Amino acid sequence: MASTSKMVLTFIIVITLLCTKAFSQCEDETNNPCNNKSKALSLKIFGIATILVTSIIGVCLPLITRSIPALSPDRSLFVIVKAFASGIILATGFMHVLPDSFDMLRSTCLSDNPWHKFPFTGFVAMLSAIFTLMVDSMATSMYTTKNNAISAEGGEPVAGDHEMAVAGGSGAHFHGHHHGQKGPIGTQLLRYRVVAMVMELGIVVHSIVIGLGVGASNDVCTIKPLVAALCFHQMFEGMGLGGCILQAEYKPLKKALMVFFFSITTPFGIALGIGLAKTYKENSPSALITVGLLNASSAGLLIYMALVDLLAAEFMGSKLQGSIKLQIKSFAAVLLGAGGMSLMAKWA
Repeated sequence: MASTSKMVLTFIIVITLLCTKAFSQCEDETNNPCNNKSKALSLKIFGIATILVTSIIGVCLPLITRSIPALSPDRSLFVIVKAFASGIILATGFMHVLPDSFDMLRSTCLSDNPWHKFPFTGFVAMLSAIFTLMVDSMATSMYTTKNNAISAEGGEPVAGDHEMAVAGGSGAHFHGHHHGQKGPIGTQLLRYRVVAMVMELGIVVHSIVIGLGVGASNDVCTIKPLVAALCFHQMFEGMGLGGCILQAEYKPLKKALMVFFFSITTPFGIALGIGLAKTYKENSPSALITVGLLNASSAGLLIYMALVDLLAAEFMGSKLQGSIKLQIKSFAAVLLGAGGMSLMAKWA
């Protein structure tokens, strides 16, 4: 009887401690010894500068490879580097964005009904992937129709079948098949442009959400390692996006705009978080739900783009299908990129 009473008492104590811990996590942690507003602000300003620079470096690296013969888009090394970058994008979706969404939408700060009764993260990510497929398909169809109309008006043959035949290759295959922004362009080049635009959208949403969390926090112990990790995170993610922008063969102004928007989003998110620090509480129900749903949407988009538009398109293309040796090297590059980015999940 006594042992039963002890067990019940122990159970009550454990439950009480867990509930107290859960409640305290939803409150503003003013007693946290790592909270230091002035030091945190200095770190955030430093983070804005360093993340901006590393983002620019990461996204611009693939764009300057045209001047390096060994890294030109028609070489095998470019395919391997692109596979590495695709692995980074895939790991970003699976290992960074999706787990964050699960944590937020399953937080003890949210009511059990409906957030703990239904897997909203998986549901929203699934809907996001389906919606991305729809946008991907419809945008390609619209661009192709417009391209065919331009070709018919100008009396030019539409470059379509040949591009699809060499789709596993690279953007360099299409220099002789498109005639600037106003002329007809190849079907595969159209695909690259749709992929680059949709991927930029997913990464931009993800980057703003990350920055917002950093900017709103005053925890010096968290901000220090997070800024360092985000520098590498943005650099590698930028490499993946930069490879897509390169193959899309945009005009210099459009390339510059895409580089600008990618590079500025995380620093902008941090600045926004600093401005909203008094009102934005990352453990408040409204913040958890909003950011959690945004993360789930971004994860579905990134996972779809990485698997379908980057990896599947490349590995099923003629260039890789024609060489088992190149396939093995590319698979190794994918695993290396995904593994490295997964390791980063420990800090960011």
